[in-house]
Amino acid sequence: MIVVDASAVLAWLGDEPGADAVEAATAAGEPLTCSAVNWSEVVQKALARGVALDDVAAAVTLLRLSVVDVGREDAERAAHLWLDHPSLSLADRLCLALADRLDADALTADQAWAAHPRARLIR
Repeated sequence: MIVVDASAVLAWLGDEPGADAVEAATAAGEPLTCSAVNWSEVVQKALARGVALDDVAAAVTLLRLSVVDVGREDAERAAHLWLDHPSLSLADRLCLALADRLDADALTADQAWAAHPRARLIR
């Protein structure tokens, strides 16, 4: 299982640098997941680029991406992550909290995560 943040999904959708790393993860049979918060970020940024939600959902189906709810445990872990990583957004910390809960790596294009042990930078 690999957790992806919005930047990784958007890189894949836009065929931007790092898209190959996301593609490689799914081609290797790794199940991909993201939190509903990160999915909301993907949808919002896609809509801002003029992409219809149906088109985003259809494309992401190719990744076999599952979207999971954020629960109390994730919320509390994200709050604790703020102590060591105050510059990370709430969505970023929730992605890392989900990765912690699932004992998984987290794919991201965000260089601010580089020091976190679960982070796997895609570019």
